[in-house]
Amino acid sequence: MKIAAHHQTLARHLETFRQTLHQHPELSNEEYETTARLRAALEEHDIRVLDLPLKTGLVAEIGGQQEGPLIALRSDIDALPIVEEADVPWKSLNTGVMHACGHDFHASAALGAAILLKAIEPQIKGRVRILFQPAEEVAKGAIDVLNSGALEGVQAIFGIHNDPTLPVGVLGTKAGALTAGVDRFGITITAKGSHAARPQAGNDPIIILGQLISIVQGIVSRRVAPNDSAVVSITHVESGSTWNVIPDTATLEGTVRTFSAETRALIEAELRRILDGLAHTYNAKLALDWQPGPPSVDNTAEWADVALEVGEREGFEARRVDASPIGEDFALYQQTIPGVFVMIGSGGPHALHHPAFRVDDRALFPTAHYLHTLALAALDRLAST
Repeated sequence: MKIAAHHQTLARHLETFRQTLHQHPELSNEEYETTARLRAALEEHDIRVLDLPLKTGLVAEIGGQQEGPLIALRSDIDALPIVEEADVPWKSLNTGVMHACGHDFHASAALGAAILLKAIEPQIKGRVRILFQPAEEVAKGAIDVLNSGALEGVQAIFGIHNDPTLPVGVLGTKAGALTAGVDRFGITITAKGSHAARPQAGNDPIIILGQLISIVQGIVSRRVAPNDSAVVSITHVESGSTWNVIPDTATLEGTVRTFSAETRALIEAELRRILDGLAHTYNAKLALDWQPGPPSVDNTAEWADVALEVGEREGFEARRVDASPIGEDFALYQQTIPGVFVMIGSGGPHALHHPAFRVDDRALFPTAHYLHTLALAALDRLAST
């Protein structure tokens, strides 16, 4: 996408900044250096940073010279515990940690939007808060930001995520569920071990484990409506330590992905019912450790329309995309604040969380400018209603 001549310097600055963040990734709740870099960049442009009780991450605010609404733009800043395989000059210098989800891109785009908004601050009718949120990868950062009071009075919130399945120059969103609710579960089966040659002397937990794996696969196919969508995946199974002993216990772990609160509750209830039935049938103990994650991102229809309209105005190809089974704690903001989450094409070729993942920097400044324009459009819309 073409960048105006007077924006070329900022575009190059943002690329350098993103590449620096990429070289110095930090894990969730450990983003001290990232926070310091962002604070310094904001202060260099006289952008005020709010005094909030956040250990890492920060919130900037622009506007307020004229009366008007209050909105928020959200980015995230944490990296993942992945050894980078991308062959780029700005490869991670922090061994075993990598920006494999593009949060360096998100934070840099939000910084660019802040700089663009600051340049026209006297003209802004209202205020824009820009969130540089920590700990998205562990689904804890949004809670910390909410608890800090950063979103008190915010009337609408907007977030982005790069999408390597979309080419540069394309953005997409939709009304309603855009990402999945994410839950994690662990199950422990406690029975009775014995010598493998005398199975009748015990109560084999591996037999129960096999039955459980088969039965669980029927939850989605037989209990979820065909016009709904859900995933139940068992990803980790463990039992025993040698070839000739039946163990006392077996364990498994997995994840559930859903797009509605009703289906989410149904699957948890079904899983508990199955465990109760197997416990009774096999005279064993089956304990469920259910760990709920963020719910589904649920975009407000009005703001989804605005996001797509602004995208087209900004020169993007704006698409209504299908929902994705990824998780995203932006959903926690939407439980109390209307808003929209937008997917930005980052060009691939590798998927999110892949060791060779990378973003195409050609998408960076257009995304920053898009966020700036989206913020202004949102303020205008709220002021007129």
